[in-house]
Amino acid sequence: MTTGTNRILDEFAKLMTDAAGAAQGVRREMETVFRAQGEKLMNSMDIVKREEFEAVREMALRARDENDALLARIAALEARLDAAGK
Repeated sequence: MTTGTNRILDEFAKLMTDAAGAAQGVRREMETVFRAQGEKLMNSMDIVKREEFEAVREMALRARDENDALLARIAALEARLDAAGK
């Protein structure tokens, strides 16, 4: 009788192992599908990539610094012109 019970338990364990393996396969497949759908959605929304955003941000910061420097030069030149005109 113990042999029959052990065989049943062994078969049940094998069935559970196979079911767990199948569940992991389904999980991996669902992750792949969700990831692909997420990428498709992001691409359709024209979302800027982080690297592109950082590059444009750096360009804007440099342009702002350059504008500030040019404004200071213009103010100095105008002050010199006013002083020379008086």
